[in-house]
This record gives sequence, structure tokens and C-alpha cells, in this order.
Amino acid sequence: MTDPTRPTTILEGTILAFTPVPQQRRRADGWTPLTQERFIRALEAMGSTGAAAKAVGMSRRSAYKLRDRDGADGFAHAWDQALDLGRGRMFDYAMDRALNGITTVRILRGGAVDVTGGPDMALVHAALREPDAPAKGTKGTK
Repeated sequence: MTDPTRPTTILEGTILAFTPVPQQRRRADGWTPLTQERFIRALEAMGSTGAAAKAVGMSRRSAYKLRDRDGADGFAHAWDQALDLGRGRMFDYAMDRALNGITTVRILRGGAVDVTGGPDMALVHAALREPDAPAKGTKGTK
């Protein structure tokens, strides 16, 4: 049975659970509770604030403004958790590509096919430049 006095939480039962930031004005294109949940889930998947905001049709700037509002403590905590998870996932992905390489198939003039393999070094270098890259042997946890 749910308690009607208890605020509604989103992503209940996960480490990303949070109480939505109250809306200042009712706007269909604003930061609704559903948009907030989708942003946190996108942040967990992508590990990038700008990309997650764009994925839900909002700007990076408006996301930070929402995070700074009164009553956004739970949202900010979920944001931090999701960002850590997303960055860990991206780091693991880059290291997998470094170890296992990638295959590139090109169709050349005359119909010839060129298949090459090897690591995606641009992705590997990007992951290693990330200041919050997981420490060696931690598999994305801090």
C-alpha cells in the first residue's frame, strides 16, 4: 500500500531513485517528472550531460538550472550516480575496443572489398583523457 503523504519517487528500487524537482510552471515542453526520469536514464546510458539533455529535447544549460533549483537534491544525487555509471560504461566500451579491436569494411572502386581490423585508437585516447576514468582494476566503480 502506498502512503499518500510520501512524495512520488522515480526509478523506485534503483540507485537512481529520486523525487522529481517540482515544476515552477506547468509546461508541456518543460522539465516534467517524466522528462527528468528520461534524462537520468539517458545520462546513465551515455555518460554525457549534453548528450542526455539533447536526447530528451532539452538544453544542457536548462538541465544545470534545474539541478540548481530548490528541492533538487534527490535529482542532483541521481544525476551524479547516473553520470558515474555512464562514464564507467563508456570507459569499459573503449577498453573493449582497444583489446579486441574493430573491423572496418570498405567497398573500393570496381567492387573490391577491403577489410581491416585493429583498435579504435581515437576512442581509446578519448576515454583515457577523461578525468574521471575508473582506476585500474575497478571495472567502472569508485
